[in-house]
Amino acid sequence: MLQRLQTRVLGGLRAGQGRPLALVLAGLLALALSIGGDGPLPQLRLALFDAYQVHLPRQRASGPVQIIAIDEASLKQFGQWPWPRTRLTELIERIDAQRPLAIGLDILMPEPDTTSPEALAARLPAGALRDGLAVLPAYDDVLATAMRRAPTVLGAAGFAHPEPGTSDALRVWPVHVNGMSAAPLPVMTNVMRFPQAMSSLPLLQAAAKGQGLLSVNLEKGIVRRAPLVGAVGETLVPAFSMELLRVATGAKALEIEAGSDGVHSVSVGDLRVPTLLDGAVWVNFSSPAMDRYISALDLMQDRLDPAALQDKIVIVAMTGLGLTDYKTNARGDFMPGVDTHAQMIESFFDGAFLRRPGWMRAAEVASFGIFSVLLVWLMPGLRLRVSVPIGAVIALGMFGGGALLFARAGLLFDAAVVDCGLVLVALSLLTSMLAAAVRDRKLSEHALQAARVSAAKTAGELGAARRIQMATLPRAAQSFPGERRFTLDALLEPAREVGGDLYDFFMLDRDRVFFMVGDVSGKGLPASLFMVVAKALSKSVALRGTDGMAAVMNGANRELSRENPEMLFVTSVAGILDASTGQVLLCNAGHDAPRRLMADGRIELLRPADGPPLCVMDDFEYPVQEYQLQAGECLCLTTDGINEAMDEAGNLYGNERLDRLLGGMPLASPPAAVVQAVRDDVRRHVGQAEASDDLTLLVLRWDGAATS
Repeated sequence: MLQRLQTRVLGGLRAGQGRPLALVLAGLLALALSIGGDGPLPQLRLALFDAYQVHLPRQRASGPVQIIAIDEASLKQFGQWPWPRTRLTELIERIDAQRPLAIGLDILMPEPDTTSPEALAARLPAGALRDGLAVLPAYDDVLATAMRRAPTVLGAAGFAHPEPGTSDALRVWPVHVNGMSAAPLPVMTNVMRFPQAMSSLPLLQAAAKGQGLLSVNLEKGIVRRAPLVGAVGETLVPAFSMELLRVATGAKALEIEAGSDGVHSVSVGDLRVPTLLDGAVWVNFSSPAMDRYISALDLMQDRLDPAALQDKIVIVAMTGLGLTDYKTNARGDFMPGVDTHAQMIESFFDGAFLRRPGWMRAAEVASFGIFSVLLVWLMPGLRLRVSVPIGAVIALGMFGGGALLFARAGLLFDAAVVDCGLVLVALSLLTSMLAAAVRDRKLSEHALQAARVSAAKTAGELGAARRIQMATLPRAAQSFPGERRFTLDALLEPAREVGGDLYDFFMLDRDRVFFMVGDVSGKGLPASLFMVVAKALSKSVALRGTDGMAAVMNGANRELSRENPEMLFVTSVAGILDASTGQVLLCNAGHDAPRRLMADGRIELLRPADGPPLCVMDDFEYPVQEYQLQAGECLCLTTDGINEAMDEAGNLYGNERLDRLLGGMPLASPPAAVVQAVRDDVRRHVGQAEASDDLTLLVLRWDGAATS
């Protein structure tokens, strides 16, 4: 029956059933793929893009950025944060002495220095000390003076809600949109917006050469995208990384190219960076590079090469524990937030942009459409063993193509969602074919049943078939005259006039006896005819002198597959007993495992089937199971008509009841007694219920070579 179902499925596929439904589904999925934003499966898409970054990290071609880290060692040497502004002034002056291109301060200083002389004087009573402190320069003024001499850029943090210390007024440098200083409405609505931001003192802002936003996009705590431009209130503000590049290149303004749909690119000097419509970019991360970081302590104690910071973009940032917010990037690396800005600048220098242009979604939809049509066209004409590998190759090829686009061109192609759609199309084809096959099978079984009953009533053909079938079965009492080394008995009771079960046994030579039990799929006349054919072909193959049990089973499988117009299949277990030694060689083709009745009364269930039923795969090579019987031990071979025999209430006879019966038999019971006991017990269980399946049983006992 399984083979018939598989054949009908494949036949239905070849006939093209299910194609219309699959094409409709493909159209709906193509429509879903064309949805804007992050698509129908955003988390799957982001996971794929993260995997690209993990397995294909950006290779560093240059190192334009150095991070001066206010780390644990620096804090231990110079005291806890915040440092006096004079200490920060010394740090900036030492950096500027090496002639960097720009100095970025990833530090917010929204309040005056509380250690400054005027702040201390305000807390002292009137007197000489207070007067002396009052005439000293304020530390904020000292820092501002140093910042005016150096190419410094301040950072600002955007806030979604007004907080103490935030404001919507920032000193920013020009941002031109399409060559104009006024920002058009689409740009203002698309970019990341903040009502207010926290920055440093106005005095320090006035002294700096630039100011940019430090804020980045967090997607469930992960940094994947970062804005190149944002808005605080109604003012466009460049990102910290782009402002550093502007100061480093000496450009007067940041240039934004925008359209009615949003931002297309952000440029500074000769550098043009393509962006998403909201002005953000996918950050192309490299593997963690600790050589980007230099301890502020090493700089302050003159332990650096005098040219270590020359022509570099230097970012001063706090990396000490408790002083900074570490973030997880798309690669899964847990790094300080300043690392993202450094990596963005580095990737811009190297031209290693990650892009997902507007046409990429159309390319994904087109790829899905082409391969969906290809699957719908190919699968109905191919066997499953061919179509499934082809589908796997397409799926893997999609992932490989996406990885290649990422590695070679920095393009983000969403192969995961495309493959999910292709899998759904393939499953819809198979589901449609399976449903059609089940309907066809039921119709065929009803028609066959009606034809069988009609033929039996009108011509008595089934009765004649039963007599012919039963006459082909060997009789144990007449098959081995004078044999004392083994004893054998068997029973076959068809559930109806004829059945599909079979058994056989005969001598291959003086010492070897061949035996087998089988169950043909289906019932009635077709199964009984195929049972006779299977029995005859199996015996013919065994008697040809074929060497070995495996060769017998494999040969019988090939012969039956050629002589099988109804596409039936046979579960079978066959073996050869060497009567002189007690060695048994078995092959099990999808059948119930035989039982071994041990000499001490225990029941051992032998190994289960090692292969599919006969006629399912015509080129399958069946392995051989090998056992050694002890004198007095039996092999018991059954079909499912015993353990699946049902009483009037539908309760199964079951394997446990059979094992209890066999285990309770006297140790010296001959096979005929075992067969009779099983037959009587099954009849008691079934009672008045109609037999649901053929009942077949073969018991073989080896009595030992010494008694021959």
